[in-house]
Amino acid sequence: MTALVKLYDAGLGIIIQHPSGVLYTNQTCGHCCLHPEVEGVFVPFDAEESWLRLNAYFEGPRYGGTGAMHGLDDEDAAFIESVLRDGRVGVPLVVDRSRLKESHEAWVHVLIEGEVDPFPLVSGFGPYPRRGVLTWPNSD
Repeated sequence: MTALVKLYDAGLGIIIQHPSGVLYTNQTCGHCCLHPEVEGVFVPFDAEESWLRLNAYFEGPRYGGTGAMHGLDDEDAAFIESVLRDGRVGVPLVVDRSRLKESHEAWVHVLIEGEVDPFPLVSGFGPYPRRGVLTWPNSD
């Protein structure tokens, strides 16, 4: 049996895809309440303001709580990246544009571009870019 960690109240963080033997899940996609899973290592960010901004975006007029169930677009990706830049999460990452249709509220496929010197929040996960999932508490 594979270990499963439910991130329902873990705040904003990234699941770095890595063979760990541990699956992570979260309640995602607004009112749809999906529970996707991915194997990896979870790194929380001290960024409550950032995930509150993300929730406000997905609860707002663009999606109205539907969670972007049909995937994200470039406008969504640019907004998410701006929130991460403003929040200085400490991990250089971008939204994975090749996986926008698989992404939705609270479950966004990202690419980790490398490590930040001189004091990286995470290290040793190269080669980069490395796939991951940005996740936060669902607005539902």
